Amino acid sequence: MNEVRNQEQNEAHNASMGGTVGQMMINTIIRHAERPCLADDNTHWSYAEYGDTIARYIAVYKQAGLKRGEGLSILAGNRVEVMAASVAAIIMGLRYTPLHPLASEDDHTFIIEDAEITALICDPTSFGERAVRIAQTVKTVRTLFSFGPLENAHDLLADAKTVTPAPLKDEADADTIAYIAYTGGTTGRPKGVVHKPRGLITAILHMISDWDWPDDIRFLACTPISHAAGATSWPVLIRGGFTRLAPGFNPKRFFELIETEKLNTSFMVPTMIYVLLDDPELKHRDLSSLQTIIYGAAPMSPERMIEAIGVFGNVFVQLYGQTEAPNVITTLRKIDHDINKPARLGSCGLPSLFVDVEVFDSDMKPVGIGEPGEICVRGPIVMVGYWKRPEETAEALKGGWLHTGDVAVRDADGYLTIVDRAKDMIISGGFNIYPREVEDALLAHPAIASAAVIGVPDAKWGEAVKAFVALKPGAQVKTAELQAHVKARRGALWAPKSVEFMEAIPVTGLGKVDRKALRKAYWSEDGRQVS
Repeated sequence: MNEVRNQEQNEAHNASMGGTVGQMMINTIIRHAERPCLADDNTHWSYAEYGDTIARYIAVYKQAGLKRGEGLSILAGNRVEVMAASVAAIIMGLRYTPLHPLASEDDHTFIIEDAEITALICDPTSFGERAVRIAQTVKTVRTLFSFGPLENAHDLLADAKTVTPAPLKDEADADTIAYIAYTGGTTGRPKGVVHKPRGLITAILHMISDWDWPDDIRFLACTPISHAAGATSWPVLIRGGFTRLAPGFNPKRFFELIETEKLNTSFMVPTMIYVLLDDPELKHRDLSSLQTIIYGAAPMSPERMIEAIGVFGNVFVQLYGQTEAPNVITTLRKIDHDINKPARLGSCGLPSLFVDVEVFDSDMKPVGIGEPGEICVRGPIVMVGYWKRPEETAEALKGGWLHTGDVAVRDADGYLTIVDRAKDMIISGGFNIYPREVEDALLAHPAIASAAVIGVPDAKWGEAVKAFVALKPGAQVKTAELQAHVKARRGALWAPKSVEFMEAIPVTGLGKVDRKALRKAYWSEDGRQVS
């Protein structure tokens, strides 16, 4: 009887095999073996070399005793080894949790402990000391690897040279937790977002099918591959494209890489595009190879987008998503970036082909055209839930929809425009004011390079609109002029009561305006720390 039961269990397990990210990557490596795959400043791999490295890392993991279902994290910047080590984990059926390199040690420690990470891999040069401290502090960490020599760690690069490569055989299945990605944590401790293979594969297929890619993709990743740039690299790999990793964003280096290596695609956040537009070197560089700029993580000013199209051409694709529904809730394609329809340039596009998107009021009833409501999503890209947080999972997925927390309006053609985060709304004198409305008005002024808006305590109005602005090089403008400008474009309610001039607007590691940092001086005593 036990033999029959075991056979039934094995058959059920085998039936669930396939349809995994690991198998997709194995097939990709075989299909594109001789093509150039990955490069950073030190290493260049073909797909075959990439596959061999993955196979060697799997052998090292197994030699260290790692088992299917255990957690692995990587603390490193943009280097090719991260792309191999993470895929090796997924093929082995491990739970992979990326770590943002710009996050604090406290956040890294919390995530590794909360995700119950068994193996931690680090870059010894940038994060060696931090990783050793974390490994000694977090009880679940059994093994510390490093990309190179590090005391108290296994040298993954050296070990990989001594092992026999493991067969590239997918050991996960459709029910394996492939990925636990953590939210930004701007409203408290980050939450682990659980994804299984179906959601990740659906997101990848959507990126391939709905985004405007060049025929032969040569992708520059200059934002952290632990987040959006890494997710964007998945469809590049599936298409047999080439990914060039840069250690970070620097305008001069960006220009050089595009120019000398003829790269044709990149992912950026709006603040990076603004920096390029304002760089004096831009007009002297040959960026003719650049065919696609994918942007997201924050809304972009329509006025600055018109400026960007005038400089780079019609190369822009906007993504909208969040950790709970990565990258593909909506898309604004190249064809939608029409300078004759400036209002549409402020949109985040049309819903993905593979999800349902609705705009609901507080009672979960659809709002009318042009009326603000919360974007809610359902479909295969939506998370399974939050790791070990059943109450918050139930709240986020109430009614069978993911509640994004983003407020948007829908036009008659179905395009969504995000007004702002619901929790960022300013209530001044009983009126609702969304920061983005004021920011877009400010960015329409020719002197403004970037802007951020928050509500600050006000004895009369409850909250007052406060603006922070950074000027374009050589520009000058007075507060009164900016106030009048916003008043003329939006109305008196939206005109900032005060304006603070800054060298640069603070942003989070994901490139979003860091409203929490801006609010700190004004709300710390009152306890308002949302962002």
